[in-house]
Amino acid sequence: MQKPARIAPSILAADFSQLGADVARVEPHVDWLHIDVMDGHFVPNISLGIPVIASLRPVSDLRFDCHLMMHNADNYFDALATAGADLVTIHVEAYPDPTAAAKKAVEAGLDFGLVVNPPTPLESIEPFVDLCDVLVLMSVHPGFGGQSFIESTLDKIRDARKLVDSRGLTTDIQVDGGITPTTAASAWDAGADVFVAGSAIFRSEDPIATVRELRAAAGGRESDRNEGTDTRRR
Repeated sequence: MQKPARIAPSILAADFSQLGADVARVEPHVDWLHIDVMDGHFVPNISLGIPVIASLRPVSDLRFDCHLMMHNADNYFDALATAGADLVTIHVEAYPDPTAAAKKAVEAGLDFGLVVNPPTPLESIEPFVDLCDVLVLMSVHPGFGGQSFIESTLDKIRDARKLVDSRGLTTDIQVDGGITPTTAASAWDAGADVFVAGSAIFRSEDPIATVRELRAAAGGRESDRNEGTDTRRR
C-alpha cells in the first residue's frame, strides 16, 4: 500500500562549503536525507564518504538514506552504521544476487534496499523484493546530478507498486533523479512514495517552498513523524 510521501533531499546538490547549514535549513520540512556515495568505478564520479556522513550525524536527526554506487558496498556496512547511516541501498547491477549483502546489512543494524538503473529490467530484483525495505528506481543515469527525468521510469514504478502490493509488503518505492513538482506528481500517481530531489531543492531560490510544492504534488499529505512513518532516525 502506498504510504504518505516522504521527501528526501540529496546533498549531492548542496553547497559543500556550508553543508551543515544547508541541511539544517531544510530539516524541519523534509523526511529523509539522501546521501550519494560514489566510488569512481561503478560510476565515473567520486562524491563523498564516511567522514562526511559522520560529521553530519551529530547535527541532524533525519533518517540517513545512503545510496551506494559502488561495487564492494557491503565491505563498508559496519563503518557506515558507525558513522550514522540508517539505510543502505545497493545496485542490483553490482550485486546480481544481493542475498548475502542484505544479510550483512541486517547484521550491521541497517535497513536495506536495492537500486535499479533505467536500462535494467525490474525482473532483476523480483526474487529479492522480500529482502528490501526500499526499492529505488533510478529515473536518471546514476553518477551525476541535474539530469532530466526519464519518462519510461513511470512504467517501472507502476510495475514495482503492483509487485510490492501483490506480495503484501510494506516496502517503500523510491524514485531518484530529475524530481520536480511536475515529475513528482507523475511518479506519485504511478505508485512511488519516497522522492529524492537534489537540484530542485538545494539550488532553489526558496528550498522550503520547493519542498512544499513537491509534497503537494506527491499526494498533498504531510507525513506524520509522530505516527511511525520512519521519517526520523530510530
